[in-house]
Amino acid sequence: MPSPSVPSAVVSALRAAGCVFAEDEAELILATARTEAELSSMVDRRVAGFPLEQVLGWARFHGLRVVVEPGVFVPRRRTEFLVDQALAQAPHATVVVDLCCGSGALGAALAAALDGAEVHAADIDPAAVRCARRNLAAYGGRAHEGDLYGALPAALRGRVGILTANVPYVPTGELPLLPAEARDHEPRVALDGGADGLDVLRRAAAGAPEWLAPGGCLLTETSERQAPAAVRAFVDAGLTTRLAESEELSAHVVVGVRP
Repeated sequence: MPSPSVPSAVVSALRAAGCVFAEDEAELILATARTEAELSSMVDRRVAGFPLEQVLGWARFHGLRVVVEPGVFVPRRRTEFLVDQALAQAPHATVVVDLCCGSGALGAALAAALDGAEVHAADIDPAAVRCARRNLAAYGGRAHEGDLYGALPAALRGRVGILTANVPYVPTGELPLLPAEARDHEPRVALDGGADGLDVLRRAAAGAPEWLAPGGCLLTETSERQAPAAVRAFVDAGLTTRLAESEELSAHVVVGVRP
């Protein structure tokens, strides 16, 4: 059990490291650490710049506590808006696919909301696939390793009601401008979207009609600046397309429906 002086020492260490919400982070770390040694290790990692969620081993996402392993992309709060848009578009979906799944947070959130849905996730990063398997296990979901649709079972073609693709969309030249937490501790493959940030998005859009059921939807996140080009990619793929925006979360989600 930490001594009475430990909480203030943890706050001081985090504040000195530049953590803006040092008190809140200290409370989470203290509640998660099981031993003095674990507490010390967690504080050291956070001070060294590791994302808080990787230090804790979990993140809150859409009402769930999602496992986040070291080296895996951390789910962002703004991406909860994508989940909400998916559920609004296809509230009775029975087959869900989470491409570029990272921790599998989107797949888990949709599985929790769509009781009994068949859920699959896929990522090119083996560490992400291992993490997603942990998060989907409670829902009977499956995670597959591979590049976009190449990872999926062929039997899913034409059956998918909700297809989320939280693709990397940072332009390659802007990667050095990312916060150190992301730049140094999240996989580049989860961030780098190519020259204009839309390489993976275009591929996801082009392949979607083959996998979506009639009326099924593809959803992906993008930036405000990239949104017009992202919408064009969906339209070019033959999808009925709209852009959903949340000013509160600074979120921009492209929604495409197979006619």
